[in-house]
This record gives sequence, C-alpha cells and structure tokens, in this order.
Amino acid sequence: MKTVKLLLLLVCVLGPIAAYTQQKTTFALHSHNDYLQPVPFWDAFSAGCASIEVDVILQEGELMVAHEKASIQAPRTFENLYLKPIQQGIDLGLIKGFNFHLLVDIKTEAYSTLDLLVKQTQPYAAMLYSPENPLGLKLIISGGRPKAADYVKYPSWVFFDYQSSQLTSDLPWEKIGMVSLSFPRFSVWNGKGRIVESQRKQLQAFIDLVHSYDRPVRFWASPDGKTAWRAFHEMGIDYINTDRPAEARDYLSSLAKNIYSLPNPQEVYLPTYQNDGVDTPVKQVFLLIGDGNGLAQISAGLLANGGQLSLAQVRNMGLVKTQAADDFTTDSAAGATAMATGQKANNRALGLNVAGDSIPTLPYFLSLKGFKTGLVTNDELTGATPAAFYAHHPERDAVLEIASYLPNSTLNLVIGGGGRYFNNEKLSQAGFTLVSDLQSLAVVKGARVAHFASEGGMPGMEEGRGDFLSQAFLQASSYLGKAKTPFFLMVEAAKIDSGGHSNSPSTIVTELLDFDRAIAEAIRYADTHPGTLVLVTADHETGGVTLPQGNVDKREVELAFHSDDHTGILVPIFAYGARSGEFRGVYSNTEIFTRILKVVK
Repeated sequence: MKTVKLLLLLVCVLGPIAAYTQQKTTFALHSHNDYLQPVPFWDAFSAGCASIEVDVILQEGELMVAHEKASIQAPRTFENLYLKPIQQGIDLGLIKGFNFHLLVDIKTEAYSTLDLLVKQTQPYAAMLYSPENPLGLKLIISGGRPKAADYVKYPSWVFFDYQSSQLTSDLPWEKIGMVSLSFPRFSVWNGKGRIVESQRKQLQAFIDLVHSYDRPVRFWASPDGKTAWRAFHEMGIDYINTDRPAEARDYLSSLAKNIYSLPNPQEVYLPTYQNDGVDTPVKQVFLLIGDGNGLAQISAGLLANGGQLSLAQVRNMGLVKTQAADDFTTDSAAGATAMATGQKANNRALGLNVAGDSIPTLPYFLSLKGFKTGLVTNDELTGATPAAFYAHHPERDAVLEIASYLPNSTLNLVIGGGGRYFNNEKLSQAGFTLVSDLQSLAVVKGARVAHFASEGGMPGMEEGRGDFLSQAFLQASSYLGKAKTPFFLMVEAAKIDSGGHSNSPSTIVTELLDFDRAIAEAIRYADTHPGTLVLVTADHETGGVTLPQGNVDKREVELAFHSDDHTGILVPIFAYGARSGEFRGVYSNTEIFTRILKVVK
C-alpha cells in the first residue's frame, strides 16, 4: 500500500509520465548510475531514457543496489527499486510499453550474482522479453559477466554488454545487447569546444564497426553536456551516457527546432562610404528599429547568410542601454518612447513621462524644423514601437484609443497593418489620402498618406509576407523625398521579437534577413543622397539568445534561449552616412533622440 501511494505521488510530481508510453525520439539516452537519481527508475523513465543502469552487489543472498559495499542501504534492493516499481507501473497503466531496458552492472562475482538475478526476475516473467513477448523488458548484463561462450545458457530476457574492441563474426551476437567501451580509450576530450579530429575519426570508426554487426554502442566515462550530447548524437552513438537525463532529453528533443540552415544566401549591399561620416547638414534621417534585435540575433542572421550582412558593412557603431523608468527590463512601449521623446518612460506607457504627462515626440520636433515625417512597420501601426512616435497613452494595448491619436499627429506618412483600428473618415478629414497598395504612393499628391497593408496583424516571412518591408521603405522614402524638403522615416522590423518570444530560430533568422534587405536600401539611399543619416538599432533584446554552435560553410546556426521574454542586455546601434560618427559610444536609449536633434540643427 505504501508503494502504491508513492507511485500516485510520483504521478502528481512527474505529471507527464501518467498514461504514457515513452516518447519516440531520434536519440536514446543511457541513465548512468540511475540509482543515484532523486527518484530511481522514475526519473529516467519520465526523461524517456532507453537504457537504465543499475549497479548490483550480491550480499547475504540479496541483490543490493550500490556502487560499492560501503554505500549499501538495507531497503535499496534490485527488486525494490526496479522490478516492483516497473510491475506496479504496468498495473497502474503508467507503463504501456518497453522502449527501455535495464543495464545491470554486476559488481560481485559474475556467475553467483547472475544466478540470483535470474531467480529474482523469474516471478516477473509476464513483463520480460521472450520470443513470445518480443516487446518485453530486457536485462543487459554489464560489469561482471560470464564467459562469452556461456551467454547462450541464460534465459531469453538476459542479454550482455560486450566490452571489447575485438569484434568478430563468431561472437554470440544473438545474446549481445550492446557494445560498450570507455570513452577515454579513444579521446581525452572534455566536451567543451570541438573534439580533436583524429580522435573523432577513431571514435567514429569504432561506432561504424559496431553498427556493421547491427548492434548499438555506448561509451562510459564520457563528457556530459550539451556540446557532447550533440556531437554524440551526430556521430550515431546509440545510447548517450548521462547523469542528467531530463536535461539531456530537453536539449536533444529541441535540437532540430533550434537549428536553422539557410538554403540560399542573399546578396548584401556594399556601400561606397563616400558620404559616410561627413560633416554636412543632415537632410534625411532613417531610424530603423529591429524589435527584439540583439547582437545574438544579428550574429545568427549574419552567420546563416554565410558571414555577411548589409548591416555588417557599417563602420560606426555603439551600444545602447535600454532600461525602463520603472523596471530593469524594458518593453517596446517604454523603449520606443525613450527614443521618440528623449525621456524615460514606464513600461506599457506610450509618449508619457513618468508623471503620466504627454510629451512631444521626435516627429513633432522635426516638423518644427521643416521635416516631413513617416512611419513604416511590418506589423500593426498601433503596435508599441510605431505608436510611441505619435500616441500618448498609459496602456500599449488600448488599440482604439492609440489609433485615435494619429489624425492629430504631425506625421505625413504611415504604412503598416491594423487598419481596422483606425477611423478612415477622421483620417481623411485630417488630410490623409488612403491608398490601397504601395505603388499608389508614387502618384499621390497630398501632403499626408496612409496605407494599411492589412486589417489586423501581418504575416511573418515564414507565412509568405515577401519583400513588403524593403518595398515599403522604397515607396515611403520616394514619397517623402518628392517635396525636396528634409524628412524623417522610422522603419520597424517587428517580428524578430516574435521569434525571440516563441524561441524560434527560423523566425529570428528569416525576419532578420528581411530587415537587412530594408537596411540595404537605406544605405543605398544614403550613398546616392548626400546628407542622409541611417541609424539601425533595437528597442530591446528578446529571448536571451546565444549561439552555442553552428557551421558557416553550411549556413547553419544553433540558437539557445535563456527566456521567452525581453532582457536587459545592451543592444547595438549602427550609424551610416552624414554625421554618423556622432552615434559611437555607450549611452542610454534616450540619447538617440538627443543626438538626432543635434545633428539636424
């Protein structure tokens, strides 16, 4: 009764193991010294381990589970820790199939210990492997073993762990469950960085040899960490040895999702640099904001693109501190408000100072200097980043109230999604011409224009958005430049942030590369229009992204995520064109506003 209660407690604690046969995966884990886990057997089972190691010692007619005699504890027998729980798991419906075996490592004399093991397992025959029960539980005997010639003398459920590099066709392969050797026999690699190639080849040759006999292979005393797990998985090691089964399961099961390989690289624009850094009046300002776009996101896009980006051609760079007024980690509303107003804001607030008062935005100040101003986003125009440049509201999600600020703003152009939130009649009364497509911008004569690319949100690149962002930039810059007056254009790449929140490498890379195409057009414009300043930055980083591994030649990157939210990491700022040198250094996001106004004087 006590054991049943324990099992029911385990169901509550481990949750996912209830009514569950182990997950089918492309990898298999070996729970090394499983009896040392907090909950022997069940930890390994819930982690989906295919091989579970049990050390046994024959003492006073009982099979004790321990590594050495000094650590023996009276209740910890092979039957109590493994046979009974497995049987009770079957009875309770927790175990519905055997995608695992027990690797029994005998620490005492082989024949006598194995004889008792066979005797103790016989009462559980119904769950054990046999020709009549081919899906039953197998015991693979390791450590102390009888002579290979005696393997065939043992029952059908007993197999053996062969521990020699001398493999021949005359071995009793029908009784060999796996082949195991010590990893240090092949390599001194500690699992950090990359294994020496000559050692890797030697290891791979043995793996291939074992596989030629159609048997699985395992290595003990092997490195136990993410880099090693991936390397062993790619080399085809059948049972990956680990003391951290749940962590190894989580890493390897998400590995395919966390690796992105770019099929074909995109071209990058190579600047002329003729107008870069020159001390001339700034007539056009492009502020391109990659939402959630930190250095790791940029690195992922660059390395997936074969080591090149248009953004990577920019020579003037700085780092931006993004903290909000009321929190260490900013959201897009406070981050964009800091850039749009030059003042810190509370999270969720748009165009308000910490006292809750409306404060003028960059488009307003620039309009006083004769600048036309515009916003482009590949998401809703009521989104936090674009809204911070025209709205004044304490709640970023109050979309109808936010949209109501647009007619009374000083903006001359808006392009993006979220059309359903805007009152077209009021926009028309405020002088906006509404156009149904980007190409119509070329013939619009009015002083204000709006294009709603969608009624709600916009699709991502993986959903077929296409080249909307770069085309919107081209049409917007052409429209604003027709009047031959200075202009300011903010362009947001909104969905890099989405990739960080969803921990999706493919979203991050495809959206980053789309952003880079818009950046390329901005730099190209600066090369042909003296007096243009291009700024590329982010409101914050999202996901705590790192790049543990990858392959530049294959355009492959592996991303790892610390969170699914924003972080307080510094974000970069890149500057190209007139007065671009003014944006070097490490400074607060409010300084972007201040420095823009400084260079346009």
